Amino acid sequence: MRDWLIHLRRGEYASLQTQIREALVSAILDRNLDQSEPIPSTRKMAKSLGVSRNTVVLAYQGLLDDGYLMARERSGYFVSDKALSETTLAKPRAKQAAVATDQVDWGRRLKSHPSQQQNVMKRQDWQSYPYPFIYGQVDHNLFPLAEWRDCTRQALGKKWLGTWTNDAWTTDDPLLVEQIRRRILPRRGIMASDDEILVTLGAQNALYLITELLVDTSTRVGMEDPGYPDVRNAFELKTPHVMPIKVDEHGMTLSPDLDKADIVFTTPSHQFPTTVTMPLERRMALLKKAHEKDFLIIEDDYEFETNYVNEPCPALKSLDDDGRVIYVGSLSKTMFPGLRLGFMVGPKALIAEARALRRLMMRHAPNNNQRAAALFLSLGHHDTLIRRLHKAYRTRWDIMGKALSDHLPQSARSPSFGGTAYWVKGPTGLDSEELAKAALAKGIFIEPMAITFAEAKKPKNFFRLAFSSIDDSKIEPGIKLLAETIRSLK
Repeated sequence: MRDWLIHLRRGEYASLQTQIREALVSAILDRNLDQSEPIPSTRKMAKSLGVSRNTVVLAYQGLLDDGYLMARERSGYFVSDKALSETTLAKPRAKQAAVATDQVDWGRRLKSHPSQQQNVMKRQDWQSYPYPFIYGQVDHNLFPLAEWRDCTRQALGKKWLGTWTNDAWTTDDPLLVEQIRRRILPRRGIMASDDEILVTLGAQNALYLITELLVDTSTRVGMEDPGYPDVRNAFELKTPHVMPIKVDEHGMTLSPDLDKADIVFTTPSHQFPTTVTMPLERRMALLKKAHEKDFLIIEDDYEFETNYVNEPCPALKSLDDDGRVIYVGSLSKTMFPGLRLGFMVGPKALIAEARALRRLMMRHAPNNNQRAAALFLSLGHHDTLIRRLHKAYRTRWDIMGKALSDHLPQSARSPSFGGTAYWVKGPTGLDSEELAKAALAKGIFIEPMAITFAEAKKPKNFFRLAFSSIDDSKIEPGIKLLAETIRSLK
């Protein structure tokens, strides 16, 4: 029993004795008191509350009589078994009913309602299913656990004690920034200085910071359709002017609607969710249009390290001569999603403001995670991991492509980029939400993708099959069983 569990209101309608009783009964029924520990003695309780001991004695005696407490010789007062029986727990809570009318009207106080937006929902127990075609998760067997443990041990050692224990306010780990600048960005053709890079809590944090800084109620945002629902939700919290831009076999189209945009969001290297890649010619045309129509581009390069099929196409940021492209990347996709480390690259003025805004939100990413990740990069473990993932993903990419061709012909084409998932178009009339439920009953975890479409009447026959976290041997049997499930629904 802790002192803060009881707060007396002198002058209230109820006596001090009654208030003590009500507080203890509430704590007992809410199971906030451990049966194995005694509640404070009458002397200690009286001193803590600033009341006479007789007042507490009378309250305790009433609780003894009613069966809420029991007295043990030389040990004190304890919560009784009877108090936690079903009969006692079923008794109405008069105090709660009395104060219900005085509760805060949060619906009126809240200025926005993110919980009412549609979001991608994923079960936390996905690993318990035999066929987890889930996106964004990792195969733990591929991750170099010993190397990561060694980097973590080094990061937490005395040598860098000040690095990870100090409050860095607005700065990032200099070693991590250096590794991003020297090892990661050059692979995408991007050259940047330290003050043009900001470490974030994953790519999602970077996208939110950009939205908060650049979007208001008058801002017109163009984004891919279908597209990433989490960033669409972030935009829609700030502006009603989110314009869907159609996607074809080459990514975002150069729609006339782009002429009206202030900001354009795109995933050119590996379009989310269709997996198509924007060719160089269209990238150059998009940059030209951005220059002519004076809009900014947010480039989300979320799977930049999973291109194992074709030669990488340069990032939009690397082709940008005007400083119009803001580049967002993630370390979580290749290392592990729970790491929550990403980064953004942009003009110094923007990064300075994003850094100041990040300080107001969470100051900086955890120093220990930053240093461990920096060591993982600097010691070459990340490069080794990428090679291992490319080999494994290429094998799974081939297996899934053949399985889809055999069991769901004409439903998907192999992503030319590689990546970790296939975009599948089911038969006309198929409801992928119903399919997901039926498949789950057979141990198959798939992701319906209607949520990625912006229009009110969304096509329901699209879904995603990811292979980053499923064993090679499970892919073909899982797709075969999924095809049987689709036929049964028809």
